[in-house]
Amino acid sequence: MTDLATPPAAARSSTPRVLRLHADDNVIVAIDTIMPGGVAEGVTASERIPKGHKMAVRGIPEGGPVLKFGQIIGFAKAGIAPGAWIHEHNCGMHDFDRDYRFAEGARDDGLVPEAERRTFEGYRRSNGKVGTRNYIGILTSVNCSATVARFIAEQFNTRGLLDAFPNVDGVVSFVHGTGCGMGGSGEGYETLERTQWGYANHPNLAGVLVVGLGCEVFQIPRLVKQYGLSEHEGFRTMTIQETGGTRKTVEHGIAMIKEMLPAANAARRTSIPVAEIKLGLQCGGSDGYSGITANPALGHASDLLVREGATTVLSETPEIYGAEHLLTRRAADRAVGEKLVDLIKWWEDYTERNQGEMNNNPSPGNKAGGLTTILEKSLGAAAKGGTATLRGVYKYAEPITTHGFVYMDSPGYDPASVTGQIASGCNMIAFTTGRGSAAGYKPTPSIKLATNSDLYARMTEDMDVNCGDILDGVSIEAKGREIFEKIIAVASGEKSKSEALGYGDAEFVPWQIGAVM
Repeated sequence: MTDLATPPAAARSSTPRVLRLHADDNVIVAIDTIMPGGVAEGVTASERIPKGHKMAVRGIPEGGPVLKFGQIIGFAKAGIAPGAWIHEHNCGMHDFDRDYRFAEGARDDGLVPEAERRTFEGYRRSNGKVGTRNYIGILTSVNCSATVARFIAEQFNTRGLLDAFPNVDGVVSFVHGTGCGMGGSGEGYETLERTQWGYANHPNLAGVLVVGLGCEVFQIPRLVKQYGLSEHEGFRTMTIQETGGTRKTVEHGIAMIKEMLPAANAARRTSIPVAEIKLGLQCGGSDGYSGITANPALGHASDLLVREGATTVLSETPEIYGAEHLLTRRAADRAVGEKLVDLIKWWEDYTERNQGEMNNNPSPGNKAGGLTTILEKSLGAAAKGGTATLRGVYKYAEPITTHGFVYMDSPGYDPASVTGQIASGCNMIAFTTGRGSAAGYKPTPSIKLATNSDLYARMTEDMDVNCGDILDGVSIEAKGREIFEKIIAVASGEKSKSEALGYGDAEFVPWQIGAVM
């Protein structure tokens, strides 16, 4: 479908490289900057077209659709002549009907026979779940206990208290800005509750300590009762007010974690089917190449994992807006597809109630990279989901029990979205970026996929895989296989770039819904 127009080497200096993504498109994408007077596909540029941006190759009347990927990405604000740069100044968006065609493309995922499936080296927990890392976590019920949680974690990570426990990856505090000043019931409370339980029960954590203040809305005893938890060697709770203040709570927390360390250190990696990988599919700092290189390559890796019996999780509902009809057509049945459409309707209402609009996304950085509307961004973002049948649709942080390709509702804000995916059970994250997102997500390792070679060269220490060479002729399938192998290697213990840099302590961001009171 993608036609890479690569001229002979002698002509490359004067003939810019471009991409036509679909035969029906009335735009092409500049791989190289097109200067005024430059010719591409027989059309002369009337102005400078930055690389990653779009040039009209046919006249588009006022109100006419702008087509990329063979889909509508916006509408002409005024007549657009061939050779014009297409961006915010002349391309806008409004609502339009999408044909959902529920489940018409559902198919068998073509699972690899069990005897031929791949394995990785992971941690099989006593409850049957499988981890890719072996941390001890400190959860906080409320922002008021965040500092104490950090104090406890710092003692282990900076004073050599873990030296005798080489199989423990670290002690990490998961602190946040909510837990009080909120309703004690309803959507916001339930979302936080699911998130906290998902981390408390996560297979990448060998032990968990929950620290509260004591008087907050989000009560630890209520969480324990709601999910049938009980205190044992690997799960402990306490509050600052009951324990006797900051110093005593820190000392008590250190003692509790010391008790957890021997059992955590005894954990060993064993060979486990790749089917036990749950991969969160993410993108952030996207650019005009995201939907052309890294996202479809990750989509192919997702398809390979699904064929192994694994689970891949697409999220960021505001960033599939306008592309959701491509997912509903792949839904396993109409009910799954309608659940996805219901999420879109919820978000339309949510943004309207908060005096926003769905096109508040893309961000300034996305736009500088060549993305004009949320429709364009969404069509590229949805490519991370590959071609497999959509098997389920889940709430934010809801436990994911379905194997195959699924969807979890979340904001487009990366830390909040990944937090939900991890709470839902993801033990791996793959993150595409075109502008250069720098983050990590303990306790789950995150692999960074650069959409273009310039970014990869600038931020080599942050990027795990360069997908920019797709523009130079590497196939989507070959790059997808490379990503697939990297996922298995990192799941087996190889450190990702973000882990090597020490990222992951500041990115726990539960989605906060509702009034702050």
